[in-house]
Amino acid sequence: MGKLKTWWLAHRPTNRRLVQLYCALLYNANLKGFAEGQIYTGPVKAACVPGLNCYSCPGAVGACPLGALQNAAASSGERAGTYILGILLLFGLMLGRTVCGWLCPMGWIQELLHKIPTPKIRKSRWTRALSYLKYVILAVFVLAVPLWYGLRNGLPLPAFCKYICPAGTLEGAMGLLSNPENDGLFMMLDLQFTWKFVIMLTAGLACVFCYRAFCRFLCPLGAVYSLFSRAALIGVRVDAGKCTRCGRCVSSCKMDVRSVGDHECIQCGDCMAVCGAGAISIQAGKITLKSPEIPKKKKDAPAGKKKTAAFAWSAALILLAFALAYFNFLAPGLTKAERAPTESVASDAPIGHEAGQQLADFTIQTLNGETFRLADTRGYVTIINRWATYCAPCVKELQFFDRLRQEHPEVTVLAVHAPLVVQDVSAYVEGHDWGNLLFCVDTEEGLISGAVGGTALLPQTVVLNARGKVVYNQTGSVTLEKLNALLDEAMASAEDP
Repeated sequence: MGKLKTWWLAHRPTNRRLVQLYCALLYNANLKGFAEGQIYTGPVKAACVPGLNCYSCPGAVGACPLGALQNAAASSGERAGTYILGILLLFGLMLGRTVCGWLCPMGWIQELLHKIPTPKIRKSRWTRALSYLKYVILAVFVLAVPLWYGLRNGLPLPAFCKYICPAGTLEGAMGLLSNPENDGLFMMLDLQFTWKFVIMLTAGLACVFCYRAFCRFLCPLGAVYSLFSRAALIGVRVDAGKCTRCGRCVSSCKMDVRSVGDHECIQCGDCMAVCGAGAISIQAGKITLKSPEIPKKKKDAPAGKKKTAAFAWSAALILLAFALAYFNFLAPGLTKAERAPTESVASDAPIGHEAGQQLADFTIQTLNGETFRLADTRGYVTIINRWATYCAPCVKELQFFDRLRQEHPEVTVLAVHAPLVVQDVSAYVEGHDWGNLLFCVDTEEGLISGAVGGTALLPQTVVLNARGKVVYNQTGSVTLEKLNALLDEAMASAEDP
C-alpha cells in the first residue's frame, strides 16, 4: 500500500493535465456521436470553443474558431464576420495563449505523445525560426486563400481545414471512419485524404521527438492568440522585484520563448517550478490563480484556498455532468412521430431510405414561405439534395440540379441545407442563379436528414420515382450527366409495382 501511494504521489496528474482532460471531454460531450457515427448539428454547434477542436468530430458540440475564421474570410464579400472576430477578440483579451497551454485538446494530445520515451530534439535557433511558420500559414491558408477564393468564385474554401489541419483528420475523418455505420465513406476517399493523413502521421511523429511540434510550428490558432500575449487578462506574470534574471525559466522552457509571457509562451506555468526566487505566478489581473509558494504539507494549505479550489472543481464537474447528460440523453432527436408517414402513398414499399423503399413523409417550410409536403409530389420524379453553404462541392453542383429542373420542369428538386447554419442561407441563395430549385433548411432535429438516412458527409442526393420509391441515395458530388441518367432510371422504374 505504501509503494502504491508513493507511485501515485509521483505520477498523479497535475491540475493543468486535469483541466486539459476536462476541456477535451467538455468540447466533445456528444459521446453518442461516436457510437452513431454522426456529428452533432444542434443550436449549440454555432458557438465556438476556445481551443482547436474539429467541428466534424462526432463528439464535438461546438465549432472550431479556426474554421469559422476561414469561413468569415471566404464570405467577406457578402457579410462581415463580426461574430468570429468578436469571439476571437474576447478569447484573446481574456485568455491569450492560456488557451494553448490549458484549454486545447490538441495541445494535450501532443504532450502525451511527447511522453513516449525516445531521444528528444532540443530547442535551438532552428526551432525558433520555424516557430514563425505558423504566422505564414495563418496569413496564407486561413486568411488570403479563403478570401481570394470566396471573392473570385463565390464559394467558401477553408484552405487550412481542407489541406493541412491534422486535428480535422484525427477527430473528424478518423472519428467518422472508425464507425462501421460509415463504411460507405471509404469509397469516397481520394488523394486529398491521403495527403492529409500523411500530414497527421507526420505531425504526430514529430510531436514524439519535438515538444508540441504542431503547436509550435504549424498551428495558426496559436498564432492568433499570440497576438494578445501581452494584453491578455490571464497569463504568467514575473515579479520584477523578485526576479534575479538567472535565465533558468527560459532555458528550461520547451517552447521557443525569449522571455516569460512572450508570444511563444503557452502560459503553462511550468517555469514556476524552476524559479528559485519565486518570482513567477499565473494571474488574472491582480488575482493570483497559481503561485510558486507550494506548502510542504497538505495541512499547511490555507483553508480558504482549499475551499475555493473545491468549489471551482465541483462547479466544473457539475457543468460537465450536465453537458454529458444533455447531449447524450436530453438533446432533442428525431422522433418516431416525425418519421412516420401521415397517410398512405402510391406504393406499398416499406418505409426506409434504401433503394426500393419509400421515404417517410415529411412537411417543411421552404425559404420562399411555401409548405413542402413529400406526399404531394407523388406522380412525379422527386430529387432531394442535402447541401450547405460551407461545403464547396455542394455549392458547385447546385447548378446541375438547377439545369436539370430547367430542362425537366415536371421534376421536383428540393435543396435541403444542413441544420448547421453559419450564414444567412436565404441571402446566399438569392445571390446565385438557382431560381428553378426549392430551398429549405433542415430542422435542428434533422427531420429530413433522418428520413433520408443522412450522415455528416455532404453533399447527398436522393432520387425518388413517381411512386415514391428510392432509386438512388448516395453521398458525393454528381454531374449533370449523372443526374440525367438517374432521371431516366427513375422514370423507367416507376412502372415497377
